[in-house]
Order: sequence, then structure tokens, then C-alpha cells
Amino acid sequence: MNDDLDLGVALRFLKQLAKNNNKPWFDAHKADYQQAAAQFELLVGALITGMGKVQDLGGLTPTDCMMRIYRDVRFSRDKSPYKTGFGATIAPGGRKSGRLGYHLHLAPNGTTMAAGGMWEPDPQHLSRFRDAIVKDAGPFHKITGAADFKRHFTEVTGDALKTAPKGYPADHPEMGLLRQKQVCVIEKFSDDEVAGQGFPELVLKSFRAMKPFIDYLDKAAIEA
Repeated sequence: MNDDLDLGVALRFLKQLAKNNNKPWFDAHKADYQQAAAQFELLVGALITGMGKVQDLGGLTPTDCMMRIYRDVRFSRDKSPYKTGFGATIAPGGRKSGRLGYHLHLAPNGTTMAAGGMWEPDPQHLSRFRDAIVKDAGPFHKITGAADFKRHFTEVTGDALKTAPKGYPADHPEMGLLRQKQVCVIEKFSDDEVAGQGFPELVLKSFRAMKPFIDYLDKAAIEA
């Protein structure tokens, strides 16, 4: 991995931004932001290289994957202008492609996470997932029960309905999965892990363990 990587720089900037989330402060510390963003870009580049060894990413660049730090506050009560974390989604075609991929959220105070799955699925995609589970939940459980998967992810998570979705029997043995409105997995990392030289490899291990889960969702729900 890149010997120049120092994500402690990014964590320190983000901690200060959380305390000073306003344009005058940000403008006065633009150089600090640029330095922190450059470190995050190095990290994303390393992750693209690593995941490119197990999946065709089609010449993806960090810019294709990284999210803007500026918040869209038009419909939010919180008018803070900046996000207090760096984000990137590594997927074929980049973060705007609509393809499922591997998401990294880097933020201080133990809130850094690797995540993936169907976060805001179209109703059609969610219905396809549910139908696949009803037809045969075995392949999904085989993936989520694998030792490598369980080392990184404790559960499939996300918002869920309180009752059975329309069109599915309330007593179905897989009702826990069928009620899911989101189908995601998350692994969190401490600040010490983020600041360590081995962090890119930790994230890659998480993403690689996630890959069969993402592949399943792609085939069952997105590409079906």
C-alpha cells in the first residue's frame, strides 16, 4: 500500500469540521481540507486497485467514486453546509452508476465503516429479492453463514417493515428477511485502525468478504 498514506490527517480535519461546520471556517481552512481529501483519495485509489484484482471495474478512478463534501440542505432542517465524513462507493461505472458496490464512510470517533447492499432499493428490486428468498433462501443463507462473512458482519441490517409485506404470507419462515426494506451489511473500524498503515488492507478484507453478498443481490434483484 501507499507509504504516503496518513489518514490521521483526514480524521483530525473532520473532527475540527464537526465543531466548526460553517463556510467562514471551511474557507479559512481550505488547505487543510485539500490535504485531508488528498489522503482519502489515496485510500480510494488503493481500494480500487485491490478490488480490481477480483472484479472488473473498467478503469475506475477515485474521482468516479468519491462523494462531495458539500451537503444538499434544500429539504433538510439541518442547514450545516458540510458533511462530517468522507465517502466513496466503488462500483462498476462509479458512484452514480446505480450498480451495487462497496461503500466506505470515513469519519472520526469510531464511525468509519465499510458497507454494502441495497440501501435505497427500487420497489421492483426489493420485490425481486423477496421473491428469490421465497423461492429458495438457501443460497443467501449459505453466503451470510460463511465463516469469512461472519468474521466481518454480524447481521444483515437495514430498515424493516413492522408487518409482513403485501403479497407474502405472515407465517413464512423467512419473514425476518422478507420484512427488510433495506438489505445491507456494515463493518465499523476504530480511529486507531483507520490511522494505522494497515487500514487499506482491513477494508479490502471487508469488501472481499462482502463480495458474494453483493454478487447475490446483483443477480437476484438488480440484473434479474
